Amino acid sequence: MLSSTWSYQTGGDVVSSPAVVHGVVYVGSADHNLYALNALTGSKLWSYTAGDHVSSSPAVTGGVVYFGSSDYKVYALNARTGAKLWSYATENYADSSPAVANGVVYIGSYDGSVYALKARTGDKLWGYQTGSGVFSSPAVANGVVYVGSYYGVYALSDRTGVPLWSYDNVGQQDSSPAIVNGVVYIGSYQGLYAFSLKRGTN
Repeated sequence: MLSSTWSYQTGGDVVSSPAVVHGVVYVGSADHNLYALNALTGSKLWSYTAGDHVSSSPAVTGGVVYFGSSDYKVYALNARTGAKLWSYATENYADSSPAVANGVVYIGSYDGSVYALKARTGDKLWGYQTGSGVFSSPAVANGVVYVGSYYGVYALSDRTGVPLWSYDNVGQQDSSPAIVNGVVYIGSYQGLYAFSLKRGTN
């Protein structure tokens, strides 16, 4: 029978997916905390308390941890110490998990927007309003941000947020896109869809 190497009990449900970088596990919890744990022992290195649930799965790059919270904010923390570097306020839950590419953080919010923020400062570069909640985590490839909202799939310019194409007839979906061999795959309550990255047709 398989036994766990270690376990760590947070003060709430853990629905955030962990990120493991340089021997540290980063994960969010419904107890409002983002935790950094030693990957070998499970001992806590630090925690940061946000204003509400942390369902967003963290992205860790360049010594910084990025994540969203149900307190309507996106956070950037020092990955070694947990010190807050910046936060950005959205208009609703920021439970989407961020994607970081080329110095930009891309994240969705239940306010219907996809945000592009400067990774170093948290300054807003652009926002695109989809018209329905965005729990899907963006994927970035070849200058395009792919993301789903409750009722659509969107391809946006990574520099400007201008939509390149969209497809609205997918039903509610919280799935995050996967990109392989020129095709974006994304799930919805109606099934699994595949779209050409160039044409946006399924």
